[in-house]
Amino acid sequence: MAANSVSPTPFHDLDSYLALPRVSALAVSPDGSRVVTTVAQLNDKRTEFVSALWELDPEGKGPARRITHGRTGESSPEFTTDGDLLFLAARPTPDDDKPPKSLWCLPATGGEAYEMCALPGGVDDVRSVGGATVAASSMLPSAADIDADATLRAARKDNKVSAILHTGYPVRAWDHDLGPAQTHLFLAEGAGARDVTPGPEEALREAHFDISPDGAFLVTSWSVPAAGAALRSTLVRVDLTSAERSTIVDDHAADAGFPAIAPDGRSVAYLRETISTPQEAPRITLCVLDFGQEPREITAGWDRWPTAVTWSVDGTALIVTADENGRGPIFAVHPETGAVRSLVSDDYTYSDVRTAPGGVVFALRSSYATPAHPVRVDADGSVTVLDCVELPDPPGELTEVVAVADDGRTVRSWMVLPHGADPAPLLLWIHGGPLASWNAWHWRWNPWLMVAQGYAVLLPDPALSTGYGQDFIQRGWGAWGLTPYTDLMAATDAACAHPRVDETRTAAMGGSFGGYMANWIAGHTDRFAAIVTHAGLWALDQFGGTTDGSYWWAREMTPEMTSANSPHLFVSQIRTPMLVIHGDKDYRVPIGEALRLWYELLSRSALPAGGSGPEAGTTVHRFLYFPSENHWVLSPQHAKIWYQVVLAFLAQHVLGQDADLPELLG
Repeated sequence: MAANSVSPTPFHDLDSYLALPRVSALAVSPDGSRVVTTVAQLNDKRTEFVSALWELDPEGKGPARRITHGRTGESSPEFTTDGDLLFLAARPTPDDDKPPKSLWCLPATGGEAYEMCALPGGVDDVRSVGGATVAASSMLPSAADIDADATLRAARKDNKVSAILHTGYPVRAWDHDLGPAQTHLFLAEGAGARDVTPGPEEALREAHFDISPDGAFLVTSWSVPAAGAALRSTLVRVDLTSAERSTIVDDHAADAGFPAIAPDGRSVAYLRETISTPQEAPRITLCVLDFGQEPREITAGWDRWPTAVTWSVDGTALIVTADENGRGPIFAVHPETGAVRSLVSDDYTYSDVRTAPGGVVFALRSSYATPAHPVRVDADGSVTVLDCVELPDPPGELTEVVAVADDGRTVRSWMVLPHGADPAPLLLWIHGGPLASWNAWHWRWNPWLMVAQGYAVLLPDPALSTGYGQDFIQRGWGAWGLTPYTDLMAATDAACAHPRVDETRTAAMGGSFGGYMANWIAGHTDRFAAIVTHAGLWALDQFGGTTDGSYWWAREMTPEMTSANSPHLFVSQIRTPMLVIHGDKDYRVPIGEALRLWYELLSRSALPAGGSGPEAGTTVHRFLYFPSENHWVLSPQHAKIWYQVVLAFLAQHVLGQDADLPELLG
């Protein structure tokens, strides 16, 4: 389908789109005088995004300037108390062309960056406060020290040993195998490092930690085993001199995480997520622990889920982000009373929030109209955009659609429309999660690429979506195929009533939980001309025991829930052409879901593969398989093929047009 007669934008050409620079991460010096972000761009071969550090004018008056130029990129900027800039980078040598990342320092006084700390397992994260710099890395369990760890790693590499002997759960995460190395925290000292968390086993996997203002101790999330091969997150305080640690929050009814130590060092704020049950969805609230006292849940009366927390520099407020009606504002929460007030509320979602003196906040913000970009928020709520990269103009307009669900609840959606007056075919795009919201720019799931080809794209937030209160989540809990499905159909009906939408030409698409919903929709309605399911859950009884964190899903997926909500039970009712997409390295939704879906589509759906004779084996369904990709299919060359195949499939079945497939598919 030809795009509307408008000036071409980067969204009209996949190569131009992939070449757009992408901003992420933010670091602010303690005095607020320096702000640094990372900007990722395609490498010369167009096979990888490489990030570099850029310094911004905190007043928003001067241009940004690039300050690192490593061939393999730099990431995770962090300022020390003295104003030095730390970052992570891997620098190849003649002896090692693929070394792990190490910790580098760019002195505040000027000069070249130097390698500050290198560890055999690489450096995965860094935090620097009060003169203490702590790096997250890993060690093999049998290594007594860093030197022994290096020797053991070399022996495994030289002997091509990849075997892992597990003694607990989990064994995989997202797209990588866990073990045998385990995460540790190291205190950087001079040119070396000292392990301050010896013997943690799996305790620090995916841990978040913060350091006290005087650099004397840290607080970190710490996983402990629970019944049913589960993990539960506690909070642990670690003395950085003695490495002695003590558990300070151990809540058997909830996970504790994302600690933020107060500027006076006397308390720590954290997020509390209740352990869900088959009947009750989880709930996230904000807590404060005054050291030596019992924790206080301060936002029990606030019907929103905080997503991140930090302290104002003067310690008078907790600065919190939370999903809110398809946006993600910044709130200030009183640490004693829990009173919540809006710090900035607009049509954007804020992330990477960093506080500075004078009540100033720096953050990244994005929306479905604008990709992530750095901003300064002053104490009065005024927002200043900091010069960084040029933001692309979208090829259409963003609007909202409101529908009324079967139970009378309001279901809201974003909808993006192409320029022009003619009614456009509609693409229903369902978000993942399921505990999530369509409220921020996403480079990988980008509706403007579809709009550039003439589609209207509907981005609904059905039951289970965040930002609409606990009851809105609860109404879909354990009933994925019920309220979320009817909410999506109500949202589609409302979109089809829009004068700019052609209700006779529609398709549905989703990834992860959105892929589950696409599979469910396929077995329950034939209103759509085509369905695209990416990394979708198909057989819930199979998925529950093979995903990378089975214990979390088991809290909701009882045998009764899976038998009532599993899409595979309705395969015989599928009459819509389906495009199945999956990456083999997807451990969150394992490849077995797609393999079983594909076989059952061809053998048991109402549109099976042809039988005997010339039609044997032919099918309208398609399976796009990525042997080397993960849950999202991230590499640029494969993301390009993903969009090319999706657009060709939709063109054939929604528009009745032939479209060329990528030559590189062979």
